Amino acid sequence: MLAEQQLTDSRSSRRLMMVALFLTGLSMRTAVTSVGAVLDDLEHGLGANGSAEGLITALPVVCFAALGALAPRISQRIGPERLLVAGLIAATTGLALRATASSVLAFALLSVLALSGAAVSNVLMPSLVKRYFPDHIGRITALYTTALAIGTTLAAGLTVPIGDLGDGWRLGLGSWAVLTAVAILPWLPGLRRQGEVMASRGASPARLAASQTAWALTLFFGFQNMQAYIIFGWIVKFLHAHGISAGTAGWMLALFSALSIPVSMLAPTFAAVRLRTVITVLCGCSLIAYIGMAFAPKDGAWLWMVLAGLGAGAFPVALMMIGLRARNEQSTGALSSFVQAIGYVVAGAGSLLFGVLYGSTQRWTLPLALLIVALVLTYIAGIVASRERFVDDELALSQPSLDENPAASDPQSP
Repeated sequence: MLAEQQLTDSRSSRRLMMVALFLTGLSMRTAVTSVGAVLDDLEHGLGANGSAEGLITALPVVCFAALGALAPRISQRIGPERLLVAGLIAATTGLALRATASSVLAFALLSVLALSGAAVSNVLMPSLVKRYFPDHIGRITALYTTALAIGTTLAAGLTVPIGDLGDGWRLGLGSWAVLTAVAILPWLPGLRRQGEVMASRGASPARLAASQTAWALTLFFGFQNMQAYIIFGWIVKFLHAHGISAGTAGWMLALFSALSIPVSMLAPTFAAVRLRTVITVLCGCSLIAYIGMAFAPKDGAWLWMVLAGLGAGAFPVALMMIGLRARNEQSTGALSSFVQAIGYVVAGAGSLLFGVLYGSTQRWTLPLALLIVALVLTYIAGIVASRERFVDDELALSQPSLDENPAASDPQSP
């Protein structure tokens, strides 16, 4: 009878954890894409200029890199679940308060608070999947990345209609605090038990610089995200420059974003079984899309956007691979921090370089060439990272153990 009760409790806990992961994923990008939807209204409401808009749109990458790098150290002290809840509380506060901001500076500072939940979640979610679902990493990663895709699409599509119900862009932006607050709730019942701080027994982010697999996965993540940032930031302008109306180009971008929902459902699940095949297919879709954009940007535009949307499935695959390339949740958290802190810098720098290339030439040849180079590097890095290796084992081989070096374990040794 006791065993049956424990089994029931275990199943209930796992279901609750799945709900928690889903709701957290749903809220992870609302602070980002909701701003893009009302950027023009935001500019007029706060008296922002082009430089201020650049600051606001660059904040997500900066926060994801900087705050993500700090997450593992704080997690070791207070526990990953407690840190995640703290991040969601901060995000809820930031989302609600930045909607009342009266200056660009106040909006930017409160946006950092609003983005903190996503920055922390980015790093912690792979390690939490590793902890609670070590035998179902592909399926559970698909669960929360699908939720992430749904939340991204909803925030982009509904922020303006919600704002039209009342106080314009302020209501539209502030309304997403409700979703983030709801995401906190399923974490609370087991927070005391879950929040136990476990002894560190995995790799640290700093040591991962010695792991070839960690670097390969970082480049795979970074260059894939670079392509996504470029498409989100520039594809409407590119299509409009080739004779497609701004409205139609906007719908094409919406299609690209919406495709991430079914792709996030399927790609991690299949990749858990046939990783290299999935990487090859996804990168192949992107390659055809970019070549099509170069040679037939108008005639095949809808097809190119569909293929690019399918190729963007490399993002949830990269997140899944973080859990596959570390032996325990501590190493997974460290690897997640290493990959994302550096990867988002790569993505942001690539998007900036794309703009510089276009601005200096006023032509699309070099920018599109950059997109193809990023794709090739994504594929090479993905194939290297797909090898069945663990970063823990690579670090163990890269330096002698404490047992083999007694002086290293003796605090009195010079």
